[in-house]
Amino acid sequence: MSESAIVRTGSRQFRMRVGDVLDIPNIPGEAGGEVTFDQVLLHEAEGAVSIGSPTVEGVTVVADIVGQLKGPKINGFKFKPKKHYSRSWGHRQLITKIRVKEIATA
Repeated sequence: MSESAIVRTGSRQFRMRVGDVLDIPNIPGEAGGEVTFDQVLLHEAEGAVSIGSPTVEGVTVVADIVGQLKGPKINGFKFKPKKHYSRSWGHRQLITKIRVKEIATA
């Protein structure tokens, strides 16, 4: 069983293992840069599980930024019959692709 951690970022939670490539909500940084996550909610290593209250002390996840992208296009449409009103819009969420490099414990 490999070491893993559950990390909170961008008001969402992600399970991260070394070598995983994940799409997470946009965080600042350039491709090739490094980012550290310190809000680790759960850490698992060799069958031993540490649950944070609210976070696990001394555990951080280090990841490389692979790229900054946009998510899929989401189209919206409003329509009111007999009123000659219609409105459409589109949205693409900014996302960051990361590769988990290390789960460090102090």
